[in-house]
Amino acid sequence: MTYIGDVVIDLGLTAALFSAAHVATAGAVTVHVLLYKRNVAAAVSWIGIAWLSPFLGGLLYAIMGINRVKRRAQRLRRQRLPIATAGEIAAEVVDDPTLSPLEFAIGRLTGLHLEPGNRVEMLRSGDEAYPRMLAAIANARKSVGITSYIFRADKAGEAFHQALIQAQRRGVEVRVLIDGVGSGYFWSGTYNRLTKAGVPVARFLHSYLPWQMPFVNLRNHRKVMVVDGRLAYTGGLNIGAENIRAGNDGFVVLDTHFEFEGPIVEQLTDAFADDWLYTTGERLLTENWFPHLEKAGPVTARVITSGPDEDMEQIEYVTLHAISCARKSIRVVTPYFLPPEPLILALGLAAVRGVRVDIVLPEHSNHRILDWARRVPLKPLIEVGCRIWLKPAPFDHSKLMVIDDEWSLVGSANWDTRSFRLNFELNVELHDPAFAARIAELAKGARRLTLAEIDADPLPIRLRNSAVRLLQPYL
Repeated sequence: MTYIGDVVIDLGLTAALFSAAHVATAGAVTVHVLLYKRNVAAAVSWIGIAWLSPFLGGLLYAIMGINRVKRRAQRLRRQRLPIATAGEIAAEVVDDPTLSPLEFAIGRLTGLHLEPGNRVEMLRSGDEAYPRMLAAIANARKSVGITSYIFRADKAGEAFHQALIQAQRRGVEVRVLIDGVGSGYFWSGTYNRLTKAGVPVARFLHSYLPWQMPFVNLRNHRKVMVVDGRLAYTGGLNIGAENIRAGNDGFVVLDTHFEFEGPIVEQLTDAFADDWLYTTGERLLTENWFPHLEKAGPVTARVITSGPDEDMEQIEYVTLHAISCARKSIRVVTPYFLPPEPLILALGLAAVRGVRVDIVLPEHSNHRILDWARRVPLKPLIEVGCRIWLKPAPFDHSKLMVIDDEWSLVGSANWDTRSFRLNFELNVELHDPAFAARIAELAKGARRLTLAEIDADPLPIRLRNSAVRLLQPYL
């Protein structure tokens, strides 16, 4: 026993209580991990941390390891669908013998119909997209909903601020959703500016409370704007001056955005309404947001969302299935390339069976660590026949995929683990050969990366690249 003043401390009893508490905490973590963690590597890691780091491991798991987002999203989604369950919708979608295996699988995954009769227009960077988007806001009569991962309060952002404020003042229902990290965690000029002007604006998964801090690792990476429920914009384009090439002497970001008109706009509006409901609790269900839509063009399309609120990593699964269905060619354009291992394996197997696989990347992205890490998975892909193309500056932030020059996938998801497993993302599949041909043109001007170039990396560089790749789940 130890005496401290008049207090007697039994060290043996204290140690026993400490050990018992540790075993109970680590045991509770182990049980929860075994029941709810599907990824074996993640499960083993969390169990090891819980047992090897007394109390700290349990605290970290309680903060970062439990997916509270999914439970809340599923509850809210049930409130929005009082008539049909997701299973009934999925059964209706796939009850069509004319569907191809790819169409059947995506319908089963998403529970959404393929919507024919859409007009889709490709817009390159802010130079083309921003004027169209600002004009749409200026012409809005009933509603404007916009969500953006990055929404800067710079020259480009201020133009949107003014347009949204003016729309709100003339009676349009305006709702703005920005990411709690991407648009500024400690200070957001856009949030402050719009709030002061009376525009309803919310920050996705943002909190200064310590027990909610882990949500900063879950980000809404979607970029969607819907106007009057009839016109929509989505793709990879954030809102910021760096996305405008004209007159920009600094760092320039190229990107690809898309303007949609037709029945697909309802699915895009629904995705925005789900995110707004999750963040604020407000339901957007009136005709101001969901009017009757007529066909407007030749393209068939469907929205695919993904995120920690879903039962499955839908965009990753769609991508895997598209690769497996490819017969002639696969073309991928992405700013970052560090995908989960199943996607690397699928691309390699496609090349082995004779499919032409082209992966187009920027020579240098805006994340040097990702550029280092990507060298590791690129080598085995080159060895089995995939062709890797590097585009010179300016940095191209586009996220595109084309299968057999007929089927396209566009949107916000990068080819990395964060986009496929952690971020809230939104892509759109498009069935139109002419449109796929336009996307293929974006790969022009790239040089081919060779195996000899990668093998020429000295040992310290290869060790650095391999070590950085271990951070893949967090990059």
